[in-house]
Amino acid sequence: MSCYDCALQYAILRKQWRDQPIASHQLVQDKLTWMISEITKAQLLVLQVGRLKDAGKVEHQHISMAKRNNVWMALECARLSRDILGANGVADDYPIMRHMMNLESVKTYEGTHDVHSLIIGQSVTGIDAF
Repeated sequence: MSCYDCALQYAILRKQWRDQPIASHQLVQDKLTWMISEITKAQLLVLQVGRLKDAGKVEHQHISMAKRNNVWMALECARLSRDILGANGVADDYPIMRHMMNLESVKTYEGTHDVHSLIIGQSVTGIDAF
């Protein structure tokens, strides 16, 4: 959310070409739309996993699905935010690169994307591929 909020505020405030905010450009709006859609889906996924946990029905594949999806989505949002900010996206003045580096480490120490895929795949197929 921090990356999305930063990119949204930047796009509204940053003016370019005919003194218009870059948020008025189609590609910037497409990136912002993609981000908020994916963030909302990720929040709904975690809400459902939380409900399963509260009901005592959560299983390993549910946790893996949430972690795999949400870390991937957050990393993609950080990358798109960096794109919207242009050269400022890598500057210390904005939180984008700090979040991106943190997300890269989360992708590793929380169980890689591939390990979560194997857990989900075993659940779907009934066949252990480890």
